[in-house]
Amino acid sequence: MQRSAMRELAFKLVYEIEIQKESQEDQFEIFIENNEITDEKVIKYLKDIKQGIKDNSNEIDNLIINNLRDNWSLNRISKINLSLIKLAIYEMVYKSLPYKVAINEVVELAKKYADESAPIFINGILASVVKEKKLDGATNEN
Repeated sequence: MQRSAMRELAFKLVYEIEIQKESQEDQFEIFIENNEITDEKVIKYLKDIKQGIKDNSNEIDNLIINNLRDNWSLNRISKINLSLIKLAIYEMVYKSLPYKVAINEVVELAKKYADESAPIFINGILASVVKEKKLDGATNEN
């Protein structure tokens, strides 16, 4: 499976967890079963995303909050947009995915799954995160 397809599955998983707010372990197993995922590489990647976002949720949320416009809060961001932003931040900050790749891929997913203003909104927040964290765009993809 191509990395972009894996990232799309990761977005769907993060979104389901955002919506359900149930036990992530139960949600993870149900997600794997419902999507008939049998490739161990994909399962490992999805587990890393799930656990990484969970383990770093406070810092990820703070990065989002710090880069929102004055009148915005986390509760105001749609679950789709929030899931895409969290996925990109986790991969850029914790997995050293080149920020250009991470941002491009979640913006493309936003075009597919979110409203028409989402790509610009997501791009803006992530560009601010890149500046704040002084991320390098030349790191190799994991």
